[in-house]
Amino acid sequence: MEDRIPEGATKRVFSLWPGTAPPERPELTALPAWVRNSEGRPRRSFVLGPAESVLVAAAVVAVAGMMTTTPGAPWIARAWWLVLIALLVAAAVALHVRHRSARDEAAWRDALFERSGISLWREDWTPVGDAILALKKAGVHDIQAHFAARPADARALRRQVMVKDVNAFTVEMMGAQSKADFIGSLDRILPDSDQTFDQWLIAFGRGDAFYRSETHIVRPDGTHLDCLFTAALPNSLEGFRDILVTALDITDYKALQARLVSAQTEAARASRITTVGALTASIAHEVNTPVASILANVQAALRWLRRPEPNLSEAEQALDRAVADASRTTQVVGRTRDFLSASPPTVQPLDMAETARIAAILIDRELRLHDTSIHLDAASDLPPVMADPIQMQQVLVNLMINAVQAMRYQPVPRDVRVLVREAGGAVQVSVTDGGPGVDPAVRPRLFEPFASSRKDGMGMGLAICRTSVEAMGGRIWLDDGPSPGATFHVSLPAAQPDQATSAS
Repeated sequence: MEDRIPEGATKRVFSLWPGTAPPERPELTALPAWVRNSEGRPRRSFVLGPAESVLVAAAVVAVAGMMTTTPGAPWIARAWWLVLIALLVAAAVALHVRHRSARDEAAWRDALFERSGISLWREDWTPVGDAILALKKAGVHDIQAHFAARPADARALRRQVMVKDVNAFTVEMMGAQSKADFIGSLDRILPDSDQTFDQWLIAFGRGDAFYRSETHIVRPDGTHLDCLFTAALPNSLEGFRDILVTALDITDYKALQARLVSAQTEAARASRITTVGALTASIAHEVNTPVASILANVQAALRWLRRPEPNLSEAEQALDRAVADASRTTQVVGRTRDFLSASPPTVQPLDMAETARIAAILIDRELRLHDTSIHLDAASDLPPVMADPIQMQQVLVNLMINAVQAMRYQPVPRDVRVLVREAGGAVQVSVTDGGPGVDPAVRPRLFEPFASSRKDGMGMGLAICRTSVEAMGGRIWLDDGPSPGATFHVSLPAAQPDQATSAS
């Protein structure tokens, strides 16, 4: 039985993507636009190309020649003429079919590019292919380390990548006037806070067949658009001339994710506030009772001592009771401290390179806000460390945010370099910025609570980082190098084989 839709109602097509409310449209009985646009369309005409026309003309001439030269001729002569005419006609038909097939294929490719419901970009990456090839020939095979140490070279290459064409959907998605807004250097649409261009270079260097990444691009009006990019990478140097990139707008999806995370965070915060409130009331109750008793006993002892004839025995008993109450107060405070103190970290084998990568992703918003780019250089085959994943992630996030904020008043470009290496049986992560450096007066107490080199800093971040790192058997320190810039190091001992095995 066919579903009935109430008159005037609109049937909604379900979609998993946010922001896809059905647009206003005419009555359901109205013909869709693609039907209306098909009415009155002229049928395809049979048009011959130049070469086909020559062959057909030659066949006509051959027919005329046969009729004028073969009256009364033997049938063999007539047969040769017929064979010639048939060959000419067959060649003309074959050529026409081939040309028509080529035209249809070209028209189909054009239709796929222009009428696809997804953003398509044709880009020329030839300078990048040449640069990667030159590095490989020069013996440079760690493309990640090379460009992490030379961000200016990566930016120069980015400026040389050219957008050759975009489809109509791209113009609409980007809110542009025409394709001309995009034709030219890729540098026009990739902000300096983009973290993906280096990953393109690494993928080319590895010879990957496919690339996919999430990034943000700049619209013509200056706003940012979150996109998921995919591309089939070339299998020859010539293929770098024409790389087809697809882009999917995920801005609404990301915004929805952010709202969900914000709601979860707010709920957790409300829960913590409630817990802290209840705990505070409990502590106040537990502490107030012995403190009030201490006060009463001390006051009683004073009264016994201030009598015309002091009663030392009663005063001594009152002071003994005060001491007992003070001891009880100490026990209450100790139990509370034990309850609130951080439990031992849940350690497990941890890949520090992957942890650093996740931390860099988590600070994407901070990078955009301060127009800063981050460059991660991690050695291959790093041993795991025994650490708490969440605590180490927070430590690296804290160090990276500090590096970004240290450069907020510096001129662009602003680069943060994160280096992950094995050193002396440990895995060391170094975070380097190009800021003004750390005030020498603050350096000796930088990792103490309430010590900060920023005017608006609380001075708790590095203190918490040190507590977390040292609880896992590691250490954290600041390079004594000269300004400008600062380098913070975190070192954790590499996991022993038996530790990694038992933990797994």
